[in-house]
Amino acid sequence: MQSAGARIPNARFGAKLQSRLCPDALRESSMEPLPIARIILYVRDIQKVAAFYQKHFGLNPLSGAQDGWLEIGSSNGSCSIALHQAASSQKRGSEIKIVFGVKDVRRFKAEREAAGLKFGVVHRSREHEFSNAKDPAGNSIQVSNRGIK
Repeated sequence: MQSAGARIPNARFGAKLQSRLCPDALRESSMEPLPIARIILYVRDIQKVAAFYQKHFGLNPLSGAQDGWLEIGSSNGSCSIALHQAASSQKRGSEIKIVFGVKDVRRFKAEREAAGLKFGVVHRSREHEFSNAKDPAGNSIQVSNRGIK
């Protein structure tokens, strides 16, 4: 049995957290929320991890597999998980990245940099562009037009 002190935080806790959010940032943003296109997991064994998610969560390979890259997901069109071959030098703890889908990576990057978010260079492949950044906690994020029509 849980003690009273070990209960799940109540609504007051949520109100306190919400009141700590930066009100200026909330007022300044008039943009529509971006869809989360995919979560990238950097893994050492793509097939083993894909089999795990298929067996336990019903996620199946999506089209567009390439050497070192496999996206898995559900047929309902929700956010996918991209399994990316980790480099042998990849440090543990840096194996995840949240990817936001945008049509124009360069335009989005310029707009957000004007608002204070720092991005790295725009990388370009034959099919898509992307740029990386960090959130305030140091988590990797990316904007990408991969798969965006």
